[in-house]
Amino acid sequence: MEHFRKLGIIKPILKSIEDEKFEKPTEIQEKAIPLILAGQDVIAEAATGSGKTLAFASGIIEKTEKGKGIQTLVLTPTRELAQQVATAVSDFARYKPLKLVAVFGGVSINPQIEQLRTADVVIGTPGRILDHIGRRTLNLGRVNTLVLDEADRMLDMGFIDDVKKIVRECPLERQTLLFSATISADVARLARKYMKEPVKVAAETYVDPKKLTQVYYDVPDKSKFSLLVHLLEHEKAGLVMVFCNTRKNTDFVANNLKAVGINAMAIHGGLTQDRRDRVMKQFHSQKAYVLVCTDVAARGLDIPGVSHIYNYDIPKYSKDYIHRIGRTARAGKEGIAINILASRDYDSFRGVMKLKDVTITEERLPDVKKVGIRWKERPKTFRPRPGTYRR
Repeated sequence: MEHFRKLGIIKPILKSIEDEKFEKPTEIQEKAIPLILAGQDVIAEAATGSGKTLAFASGIIEKTEKGKGIQTLVLTPTRELAQQVATAVSDFARYKPLKLVAVFGGVSINPQIEQLRTADVVIGTPGRILDHIGRRTLNLGRVNTLVLDEADRMLDMGFIDDVKKIVRECPLERQTLLFSATISADVARLARKYMKEPVKVAAETYVDPKKLTQVYYDVPDKSKFSLLVHLLEHEKAGLVMVFCNTRKNTDFVANNLKAVGINAMAIHGGLTQDRRDRVMKQFHSQKAYVLVCTDVAARGLDIPGVSHIYNYDIPKYSKDYIHRIGRTARAGKEGIAINILASRDYDSFRGVMKLKDVTITEERLPDVKKVGIRWKERPKTFRPRPGTYRR
């Protein structure tokens, strides 16, 4: 605990850190926490799983006083991340209780309206935050700490205008903390416009390259799914994440895996919030061991114990490959990233192979039994509106 104490963290938070049995700070915590506690604006380049939540939570909990109105706003790109951050901050604040409210879409707004009346800290997604601002059920006039978490992902998802509108609702005199896996040109512009003399810190990737094996298989166009099934049935795996580029493909893979007896579940932005919560609960509890997902799950969700990453589709943008493989080979554990290539993936894979410090070796294609496709998306049928003449 002495390492955390030297960072200047107050006793109530130190006690909760001790409860969590954290032995020493992560790199981003060591670099960012003293600056945050000193009141400086900070740009932190850090990936999911690097310990960044404790970094900004240490400042939030110290500065926030219970019952004085909303003093902190944390913006996140996804509903899952909002929930995850709210849970983590609440855990770190157990010895200095604060009223935390997670605000996101896909659920009823009325309970949120009631909770916001007594909130000290609000953690939410841009769309629902703006909805509350428009309804005048959320006043950011007393915010002294603004956190932009996974800033690059928020911009990638098209939230730039929403983020700007929300920032303008906050007081000019505030501390702004920006956390991002990559500092793109758009993120840098956002920082220049809304931050005051920010200090930039960065942590090395949380993935241990010595523990991460990266391979690829080059398969005929119609053999992708059969190879995936073969590998899942023959690999000794813990938790598995299978990445697809589209919601349609995610459902296709998950449903066909279930059809052949593999315990798989899909998660993507098209599911209701209740459904997404149930999927993640089952995956965390290891009742399902294969999570088939779009990149919405690659960022923000901290899922320990992932041993295998499968790229069923190669991501169109090379940086998304880094985010995907960052789900495994953590905290000294070994992991493997397996890329399944068909002809449609070649252009994207060439971009991945150009990434710095990425070494992917080709694996010989095993003898694979062809697996029949049992689930196909039902075509949408045309139904004329009532009263319309149909020839």
